[in-house]
Amino acid sequence: MTAVADVSPASPLPDDDKPRSLGSGIGGSDRVFQVSATGVGAVVLVITGAIGLFLGYQLIPTLHNYGLGFFTRAVWNPEQNLLGISGVVVGTIEIAVIALAISFPLALGTAVYISEYAPNWLKGTLVALVDLMAAVPSIIYGLWGLLLISPHALYVARWINSYFGWVPFLKVDTDPRAAAFSAHNYVSSPFIAALIVSMMVIPMACAVMRGVFAQAPIGEREAAYALGSTRWGMIRSVVLPFGRGGIIGGTMLALGRALGETVAVLLIISPEYDLKFKPLEIGGITVASLIANQFNDASSSQLSALLAAGFVLFVMTIAVNTVAAIIVNRSRSGAQTDA
Repeated sequence: MTAVADVSPASPLPDDDKPRSLGSGIGGSDRVFQVSATGVGAVVLVITGAIGLFLGYQLIPTLHNYGLGFFTRAVWNPEQNLLGISGVVVGTIEIAVIALAISFPLALGTAVYISEYAPNWLKGTLVALVDLMAAVPSIIYGLWGLLLISPHALYVARWINSYFGWVPFLKVDTDPRAAAFSAHNYVSSPFIAALIVSMMVIPMACAVMRGVFAQAPIGEREAAYALGSTRWGMIRSVVLPFGRGGIIGGTMLALGRALGETVAVLLIISPEYDLKFKPLEIGGITVASLIANQFNDASSSQLSALLAAGFVLFVMTIAVNTVAAIIVNRSRSGAQTDA
């Protein structure tokens, strides 16, 4: 009869079987990374806050010199000391919204094609080309728009006026069917500037959307195919709902870039400070192009006014990013695909 070893609960455990005590702290390398990341984030917040305070401080002399009419007047006449930015703000929003309307479907379609349809041998090339668009300087886009796009965009604007001129903001005060084409009424318009800006913001919006689409869960993709879905059906039911946060985030990022574009708009658009919303018609201005155009010749009071206008643009950009963050958090990527 085989003897059974007597192992009682009170017997001491071997050293290998003793439970280890787990430390609650993080390792040295993790702590360095944590402190570094926190420091970088704090520096960014401090710099952003300092910029906001500096620009906001310029409101004091501006309001003292021009009063609250600075925000409601649509005039910029330094000779008569009459300055106002209502028309400038409207022009900024006008160009940004038109650029976003043009760039959004192009960026979304490009991101879907690269992520879901492009063959593997072509996908890397397309990604590199789209990223290369983001690296092209603004002045190159501006010259491209001025010398190449603008002469042809005149006829697009004329066509829009011909068939949709019954819409008040698409009407140009000229006869689009006249024998002699009055190109002067269509040149240097917010519409042409928005075309160029839309090309500039497509790469960043596309990059954000493409990155999120690529992370759509494989399980949900295969489940959609297993239920008989087509490729487009899978994209519509899995990829797009999963990437909702990326679509919104990329769009808002593009909007923030469009609001602050300077050189390309300055090269194309003809400065005009009236309060109007006629994107096909000559004349317009944005806050960024106003500052670039008037900075060198500004007196001290006018310089404060330009910086105050910059503060308005700063607040608009912060507001857009804040709203985007709220929307993204409420519609996080993948929320619609959770079980």
